[in-house]
Amino acid sequence: MKKIYMHSLGCSKNLVDSENMLGILTKKGYKVTDYADKADYIIINTCSFINDAQQESVNAIISAADIKNNVNKKAKIVVTGCLSQRFGEELAKEIPEVDVIIGTSGFEKIDEYIHEYEKKKELVVDTKIQLDIDMDLPRNPLTSKWYAYLKIAEGCSNNCTYCVIPQLRGPYKSRKIESIVEEAKSLAKNGAKEIIIIAQDTSKYGLDVYNERKLHEVIQKVSEIEEVQWIRVHYLYPEDIYDELIDEFKNNPKLLKYFDIPMQHINDRILKRMNRNTSSKEIKGLIEKIRKEVEGAVIRTSLITGFPGETEEEHEELKQFLQEYKLDRVGIFKYSREENTPAYRLPDQIDEEVMEQRHNELMELQLGISYENSLSKIGRTYDVLIEEKDVENIYVGRTYMDSIEIDGCVYVTSDEELVIGNIYKVNINDALEYDLIGDVVDGLV
Repeated sequence: MKKIYMHSLGCSKNLVDSENMLGILTKKGYKVTDYADKADYIIINTCSFINDAQQESVNAIISAADIKNNVNKKAKIVVTGCLSQRFGEELAKEIPEVDVIIGTSGFEKIDEYIHEYEKKKELVVDTKIQLDIDMDLPRNPLTSKWYAYLKIAEGCSNNCTYCVIPQLRGPYKSRKIESIVEEAKSLAKNGAKEIIIIAQDTSKYGLDVYNERKLHEVIQKVSEIEEVQWIRVHYLYPEDIYDELIDEFKNNPKLLKYFDIPMQHINDRILKRMNRNTSSKEIKGLIEKIRKEVEGAVIRTSLITGFPGETEEEHEELKQFLQEYKLDRVGIFKYSREENTPAYRLPDQIDEEVMEQRHNELMELQLGISYENSLSKIGRTYDVLIEEKDVENIYVGRTYMDSIEIDGCVYVTSDEELVIGNIYKVNINDALEYDLIGDVVDGLV
């Protein structure tokens, strides 16, 4: 029986692809191992979104090559994902230890490519972008069983000037609602209490295949699954958040009031240079509307500092925006200059030293805002999904305000043994900059 080892890098959308590949191969009789040096096939699902992600992916491939050369000479290396899609030919030339190279959309044939390699004993490459995403693919989970990602679309058609995703994943393509719901039922049957709906841009779901936005309908269908307790949505682009969707956040008790809205900047000139289809006025109006209509709404965003041509005044405008609107969760990233993007060719690239200074200023400002927000939670009671035991009677969990791995957590004290993966009522009695501290006050939710 052949053994496979999976190293999944990058975003949650990539993680779903990795789970599909493992599902396909285990269904064909392969056995998963946690040790790369024991594997017949080392699979590395790569990321190529920004330079740091590329380097991490390259390092993982080099580590696999080292294992192949010095520890397990029978091992074969399969490289998949965005780095393969973007630099497939270069990988084949620079790292000859690689045996199979698959892009972002050929992974559903991974068993066929492995079989082809075993037959020919020569490099196999497929980096064609395909658009059939409604296939019923098995999944081997790489996450804890109480949550799972549900990918509702592939690719992107927004063409932001700093981003390579459309080149790597192709144009936006929605899955059919029936396919999504069937997968959600399967995930719930396997123990997922929290379903995290993802795509490069979830708010555009349905426009390409139904000629109308239908994300709210997907949410309604998933919420009908009895085992599902929480539904979380990631990556709602501000220009496509519509009234029916806001109503769903307001009225659906299973839909967490967690708005993940990548804004990237607040200055109109910079937004235009980024090819973002929104404005400062529209973003601010959306924030105010959400806070007015959805009680308890939490807003998370990502911002880019140091975009080409960003002036000191425009940087100050971004700081003022953060100070005024006090968003709950903010990820701040320094602009990464990516080849073959329009922004790569823009004049007035910002010096690394200036970017670092602006990044530090924004991070320091948001740290204070986050601490203020955390302090305001003291005395309140929240549902907390318990995810691990820390020490003695201390557990670690998440509220609706915290998405897995990217937000904060809650340190929970309980004299009674808590069940990992269950949801409990917790009263908050202290706070840190990003995390909360509390005691269990009631049993299971």
